Amino acid sequence: MVNVCDIQVMKPLLAEHGFHFSKAKGQNFLIAPWVPQSIAEQSGVDGMAGVLEIGPGVGPLTQQLALRAGKVCAVEVDERLKPILAVTVGEFGNVEILWQDVLKLDIPALVKEKFPGLRPMACANLPYYITSPILTALLEAECFDCVTVMVQKEVAQRIAAAPGTADYSAFTIFCQYYAEPELLFEVPAHCFLPQPKVTSAVVSLHVRRECPWEILDEDVFFRTVRASFAMRRKKLSNGLASGFPELGKAGAAEVIAAAGFAPNVRGETLSIPEFARIANEILRRRGNAI
Repeated sequence: MVNVCDIQVMKPLLAEHGFHFSKAKGQNFLIAPWVPQSIAEQSGVDGMAGVLEIGPGVGPLTQQLALRAGKVCAVEVDERLKPILAVTVGEFGNVEILWQDVLKLDIPALVKEKFPGLRPMACANLPYYITSPILTALLEAECFDCVTVMVQKEVAQRIAAAPGTADYSAFTIFCQYYAEPELLFEVPAHCFLPQPKVTSAVVSLHVRRECPWEILDEDVFFRTVRASFAMRRKKLSNGLASGFPELGKAGAAEVIAAAGFAPNVRGETLSIPEFARIANEILRRRGNAI
């Protein structure tokens, strides 16, 4: 197996095929072998797993997943990497590479086609500039047992944040609605070529098999969350009145009181079940017409 994390191996390989890093694609390749090994080990991938990998790059994580998984399907948008991946992962019979944009794929259909009889999982070293869209697509697909990703440290902290903290956001609630996040470890900038200007972190999202909260309408729930964080420094009533103009300030205040909260409560302090109470009350008041 080619030690693609060895910079003395990677640089000549890239040069041989005339490859140059693309800033537009957010390309930073791993040069610390412990990182892909740790991601693969801590992701829980085993012989019964079918793994969708996003952005294999030159294949360090692909190699480690292939050593453990039943099958790996890696989606890569940069076709300049074809001859390089042929060298680094070509020996693995359980690896298939799709040269496509993952955001244009029907992920549930792909998983059903590629991983029959296997436990679907997702694993990726995500480019910083499209972290949210890809993670959103993976979670909304609702077909994975677990999603393990390396992202910017600040994003990982946001995903795992608790109510009332500075990192808590609408994206936090979105992620935790679909999954239970677990911060695994940090990855310093010197583990990449070229070095990014930020520290990365690996987070594992254990997908919920069923919703543990009473949420009467998912769309109203997320609309409530977005409205609350759009004006996070102000009282929740202001955010609700803005996000639901049909309520008005008086109606927003009544919703908050009926849900059992103080008039000056702020949305950034509320947990998912508390947001559910607010959203359900809005729905009841509107007679399911929102």
